[in-house]
Amino acid sequence: MGKTYACIEGRLRSFIEAQPVFFTATAPLSADGTVNLSPKGLKGSFAVLDDRTVAYLDFAGSNAETIAHLRENGRITLMWCAFQSPPNIVRVHGRGEPVFRDDPRFMELLGHFPDIDPAQHGLRAIIVVTAELVRDTCGYAVPFMAYEADRDLHGKRFAREDDASLSAYFTKKEHIATSLDGLPGLPLPLPPSTV
Repeated sequence: MGKTYACIEGRLRSFIEAQPVFFTATAPLSADGTVNLSPKGLKGSFAVLDDRTVAYLDFAGSNAETIAHLRENGRITLMWCAFQSPPNIVRVHGRGEPVFRDDPRFMELLGHFPDIDPAQHGLRAIIVVTAELVRDTCGYAVPFMAYEADRDLHGKRFAREDDASLSAYFTKKEHIATSLDGLPGLPLPLPPSTV
């Protein structure tokens, strides 16, 4: 039922690019640390860079667990489920890295996301993942659910922020600069946007 693939191409690539939502899972090295699982969406915020590398835009939020875990150990799993098409689940297990706004690679990476306005969502990093293991499984127990549209609330909330107010917002949040387990999270103050 499950199959391992050498890379992300063809049917697998088409499948993951068509999904309106995916999930990320990370964990600290500490055995008693907090495992993090996050849903990701917003059309245009995910890109396949090549047959072993994917990336997504990391927007403003109330914590930075994924960033903290990636800074500590790099381990990440991404998962997509078919909610409307024939049953399928695809997982990409790999190594991730947050590329921050002051990184020389940031603007080139941002070019892979032409269909989304990053300034509207408080873009704080681009997460780049290199696949080490790519697998799919049946997904027979995943329910049918209809995708209607992306919510516009995130954009409405963060479109009114500039670099200074966004940095102030992050500074006030307890688990942005430091994770739930005390790991370094998002570097603050936030570097100025070049977008």
